[in-house]
Amino acid sequence: MITTDNTILDKILDQLFTPYRERVPDVQKISNAMIAEGIINDEEEVVNDHIAFRTLGVPNLGIASFEKIFLHHGYTRRDYHNFPGKKLNAYWYSPPSEEYPRIFISELRVQELSTAAQEIIEDHTAHIHTDPVDLLNLDDPIAVGDFFHKPLWELPTLQEYNTLAEESEYAAWVIYNRYYLNHYTLRVHEFGEEYNTVEKFNQFLEGIGIKLNTAGGKVKVSEDGLLKQSSTVAKMIEAEFRGVESQPIPGSYVEFAERLVLPEYRHLAADQLERRHRREGFESANADKIFESTYREQTGR
Repeated sequence: MITTDNTILDKILDQLFTPYRERVPDVQKISNAMIAEGIINDEEEVVNDHIAFRTLGVPNLGIASFEKIFLHHGYTRRDYHNFPGKKLNAYWYSPPSEEYPRIFISELRVQELSTAAQEIIEDHTAHIHTDPVDLLNLDDPIAVGDFFHKPLWELPTLQEYNTLAEESEYAAWVIYNRYYLNHYTLRVHEFGEEYNTVEKFNQFLEGIGIKLNTAGGKVKVSEDGLLKQSSTVAKMIEAEFRGVESQPIPGSYVEFAERLVLPEYRHLAADQLERRHRREGFESANADKIFESTYREQTGR
């Protein structure tokens, strides 16, 4: 049964965001700088355009499992996205009401990986014989919040992690981080005129020492020109692996989105514009490069 209790959804999102903010120092750094610059008065003014999760496409896990949490709370599955080079499927989900972020869930097509990579992933997930989401009380925000950070499989060894990373940095990220929140997204067109485009906001970010993802250019632009995105480079975290080994690996990051006004609504004054007047959805080409915020080519710069 679908629930529309916004209080529960609010609490679930808080359960996600609190540890994410602690783990991604750029979140607080950007917020503090925005307040100091007068772009916002406090963090409550920041509009979260969307949040994103990564999953493994294996039995009882992947999108089909993970999406149940948000479908239960009123989200609606929307467009499918295919990433051939990265071997990923993805869907985005529209929220039950406009104050909530869109959700983007991707899934690794494990069966397309090499035998060695498949064996590592199977060794970690083969013991999961039932869908773990089916065991959750989805109306208990504490239980759902704990699930996002619950270890569904044991930690990989450093060798396993590096073997996966050589073939799929996405696979390596998920095998270690599991369902951890991958990123949240500031909606920059909500800011004042001096900062309300991705290009302007990127200048502000670089001015405070934020490193931006350069894959495909610092600004990723949809084919129709109506969705512009950029992102930070994931911060490195000291990861402890099974076998008492450790190594710095990419954590999570922050994204920025500008949704331009649809051509048929450009006659409207700024104070008349609503969410429905702007470009909706996602763009595969943009997202393909945003994924690389956790890739070594970016984190190693």
